Amino acid sequence: MSRIRQHVRGSRLATAGIAATTATLLAAVLSPVADAADRPTRADALDNAAAALVDHAATLGLTAVQDTSVRDVIVDKDGTQHVRYDRTYRQLPVLGGDFVVHLAPDGAYRSANRATGAAISLASITPKVSAPKAADVAVNALRAANLGESLKQVKAKPQLVVDALHGAPRLAWRTNVVALDSLGNPVARAVLTDARTGAQIDAWDTIETATGDGKSLYGGTVPLETTLSGATYQLKDPTRGNTYTGDAANKTDLCIFGICISRAPATLFTDADNHWGTGATADRSTAAVDAQYGTDVTWDYYKNVHGRNGIGNDGKGSYNRVHYGNNYNNAFWDDSCFCMTYGDGDGTQLGPLVGLDVAGHEMSHGVTSKTAALTYSGESGGLNEATSDIFGSLVEFYANNASDTGDYLIGEKIVRSGFGRDALRYMDKPSKDGSSADYWSSSVGNLDVHYSSGVANHFAYLLAEGSGSKTVNGVTYNSPTYNGSTLTGIGRDKLGAIWYRALTVYMTSSTKYAGARTATLNAARDLYGAGSAEYNAVAAAWSAVNVN
Repeated sequence: MSRIRQHVRGSRLATAGIAATTATLLAAVLSPVADAADRPTRADALDNAAAALVDHAATLGLTAVQDTSVRDVIVDKDGTQHVRYDRTYRQLPVLGGDFVVHLAPDGAYRSANRATGAAISLASITPKVSAPKAADVAVNALRAANLGESLKQVKAKPQLVVDALHGAPRLAWRTNVVALDSLGNPVARAVLTDARTGAQIDAWDTIETATGDGKSLYGGTVPLETTLSGATYQLKDPTRGNTYTGDAANKTDLCIFGICISRAPATLFTDADNHWGTGATADRSTAAVDAQYGTDVTWDYYKNVHGRNGIGNDGKGSYNRVHYGNNYNNAFWDDSCFCMTYGDGDGTQLGPLVGLDVAGHEMSHGVTSKTAALTYSGESGGLNEATSDIFGSLVEFYANNASDTGDYLIGEKIVRSGFGRDALRYMDKPSKDGSSADYWSSSVGNLDVHYSSGVANHFAYLLAEGSGSKTVNGVTYNSPTYNGSTLTGIGRDKLGAIWYRALTVYMTSSTKYAGARTATLNAARDLYGAGSAEYNAVAAAWSAVNVN
């Protein structure tokens, strides 16, 4: 096969249609726009928010035994400021203690979003259940989640916290437990245990995945930015925070939440002529091309469309590891290494999981972690997964790559004939995967997060494209509604703008579907006006998936 010719030094990712998309998004900004010289800075927002915390401590539920730390700051183009905080109680992290303070352009306090409105006050922070006991509960939960499979090198790390996510605030152990499965691949779970009774409160996966299994690649010949070191090119992009891609050599690691059993290498890919890969999986650098390309497009999407400077909004690049594990049907984002990791798939159900929408999906978990930090269980976990599906699809549309055209199918490029269907998930009618929910019900929160995500995925499709039968980029969709309504979509650009603002400004760690409706309506009001066509479309799309 011919070699992929990628003249990358000094070039930039250039794809048709991006300018039009960006122009559309830039038109949908807050109004009026403050002059740059008059607009508050990040430092101004921090000062104003600090004053608001003092003046409105009672409203925010703050007391003398609590402390706060800033997680994120957003300053709108009209000068409105939004500062997101985490909270501690007697130096213990508070799960569900996060909140967002909203300030007028002049710094005056407007309102706040709190993950919980409950008063955080405990009679004691001395646990009745020991840390080793909490670790045992977590290990048993990990074994149960893996159907009793024999696990190796099991490690557990309990941390005392205040749980304000599950009813009245209480003292709890959050235990992060990790292990290797029978193939030597990592499994991990966070388990929340009542520190008074030893009862398990909740548990969720801590390796966030697209589906719990995986998918695959290719976008044809793509442009890459690389680094010349001596006479050798490195697969490291100096224009995007020095993002790079390395070879994990089919090894695994367990370095999650500070627990390190082993770490797979990330041996930087190098090349002599700056023409990478052959387009065949037999060449190990081919998967690296897809991973690096996925990072590039995701970075550009968030920066050019939403003004976000990297996953953490700090200009720092993440890195990729490809060829991870043995026939590993998975890909995941891990905050502890600020990195993306891709398995090669088993070749029967899934190929290499370096698909473009998979990359966009997984790295969007990193954006969620740095903003709303939606808890990865129950309805908030479904919203977490849906956020990654929504932005993964939008990244794919943004790329405008003729070899991987944008669609509302998740992971369609990585599935193989043995998978039993042509995609992992379907946003127009999520139940087509056999497990996902099309509409909200009181039992949705009991589903796996990859299936409860269907409600928000369906909402997103309806908001962008509308209901009924239609064909987009050669793919036919037929999206129903719960209430029999007929909807007209407002387009992908507006969907992305509304969901991003809702995620970064209004959602918190405990947001459920009802809260997501409110958050997206607030976002639509901010961007397009209360009572606008876009605002009404958001309301109608949520009602169409039975979120009222």
